Amino acid sequence: MEALEHFISFANGLLSPVLVIGLLGAGAFLTLRLGFVQFRRLGHGFAVTSGKYDDPNEPGDVSHFQALTTALSATVGIGNIAGVALAIHWGGPGALFWMWMTALLGMATKFSEVTLAQHYRVTMDGASAMEGSVAGGPMYYIERGIKDVYGWNWKPVAVFFAIMLMLTSFMTGNAIQANTIATQVADNFGIATWITGLVSASVVGLVIIGGIRRIGAVTGILAPVMASVYVLGALVILLSNPGEIFPAFGVIFQEAFNPTAGVAGTGVGIFIFTLRYGVQRGLFSNEAGQGSAPIAHSAAKTDEPVSEGVVALLEPFIDTIVICTMTGLVIISTGAYNAQIPTDLDITDGNVTYVVVDEFGSNNDVSAPNAIAYSEGAAVAADAGVLAYYDVAVPRLFSDADQTTAFSGTVYPSRGIAVSESGQEFEVLYGNGVRNSSPLTALGFERGLEPLGLGWLGKYLVLLCVFLFAISTAISWSYYGDRCANYLMGRKAILPYKLVFLVFHFVGATLAVTTIWDLGDVALSLVTLPNILTLILLSGLLKRVTDSYFERKPWLNQPHN
Repeated sequence: MEALEHFISFANGLLSPVLVIGLLGAGAFLTLRLGFVQFRRLGHGFAVTSGKYDDPNEPGDVSHFQALTTALSATVGIGNIAGVALAIHWGGPGALFWMWMTALLGMATKFSEVTLAQHYRVTMDGASAMEGSVAGGPMYYIERGIKDVYGWNWKPVAVFFAIMLMLTSFMTGNAIQANTIATQVADNFGIATWITGLVSASVVGLVIIGGIRRIGAVTGILAPVMASVYVLGALVILLSNPGEIFPAFGVIFQEAFNPTAGVAGTGVGIFIFTLRYGVQRGLFSNEAGQGSAPIAHSAAKTDEPVSEGVVALLEPFIDTIVICTMTGLVIISTGAYNAQIPTDLDITDGNVTYVVVDEFGSNNDVSAPNAIAYSEGAAVAADAGVLAYYDVAVPRLFSDADQTTAFSGTVYPSRGIAVSESGQEFEVLYGNGVRNSSPLTALGFERGLEPLGLGWLGKYLVLLCVFLFAISTAISWSYYGDRCANYLMGRKAILPYKLVFLVFHFVGATLAVTTIWDLGDVALSLVTLPNILTLILLSGLLKRVTDSYFERKPWLNQPHN
């Protein structure tokens, strides 16, 4: 496992700068090439989404609104709850600013990939409801679009994309969702992660076996409800303490260009570190450029590709500009992002790590020492490594939950126990630790609602939203992956794919959060790079199709509902 973690860390370090430059560069290029389409056509996107131009006789499986909610169910998810928290934990509050920039540029990217996916989608004659009547996505425009425009054979690139996105669907769109649910439930109720994984996998399975029509029907209700509940809770917190809103924005802007440190203290003063985490978590949240959402939008009932493109550009706006901002402001304004609170420290917990704190206050990961001696709660030789929680050193260790008896003895990481000077063995110690991922967001909601006497509600509100967001994301991602399986191996692969997807969901619930997020980032980079390269190469075709649509104004001839 340690070798795998080193490989993942190396791959992330290699791919992250390329991903940052590629995403921001492609977004800026497409924004200019299409004449700031994300701003000029935003209103038209809302109009099409409303259903006023829908024609049920047009080819496809779901309405514009259902296609949007299916894609939003995948994007409005754990990235909004856990992803924002992770960005702030590692990159500092300034990472939220770079999430915004990724979203604004990503609106043009999302428009581009969805329009091309609609333009090159294929019909599946005689397919069952589970299989769907149409299929589309980047693998089709990578293969067919590049061949049409340049005459090049890019089928191998399309196959690579489909393989990587299918792997991403197992990890980023599925296992991470299960992991976050299980982590949150275990943190609140102490329920074993495998039990939570089994329950959530069963719920997902009941929906995805029915295919895109059932998925669209479920997400059409679930996505608006869950987003409204979450945003309402955040607004109550912010409006009840309005004096903290502008200072929170000030911290975000200051840290974006002059970062001091992430909560974990890593990367003090390194601008690219804050930029990287903001862009990575922004991409994970809104998925612009990743090539996943075009698969859902390809199922929309329309014969005008651009009409679905303008619907899609709403996603990064709703997901990141609105919902992620709510999360970030709650975490920062309540001071939750750097708070250390009483924590049960199970030595075998995957979130218990070991660090060395340098003279600048940075927490630097180290391999688990064979033994760490503690005296009165403090490490005797701190320069060899101390126990940390979410990669932040725990200041003092105690042998009781009330933190009245400081621990003196030795911690043995490899054995998963601590032995006091009197010879008593402990599997769990206690101390003040930071929060990360969804528990950090839950802490922000608890603190924000505490002045209203509703602190207890904050934890359960986030827990409910984690469950709904994660389940809906996994449901939508199953469709993305099964379209890839269909592209690679035909219809016969769809049902086996769904079964493997459910297995990964269960297994993902039991893995360490850091490992699974980092592995998801590697897959995310590998699937994104060929997609954004293709978008740039096909930008000329994209501009012609877009200009033609807005010159013809076909929506004026549509029957208005």
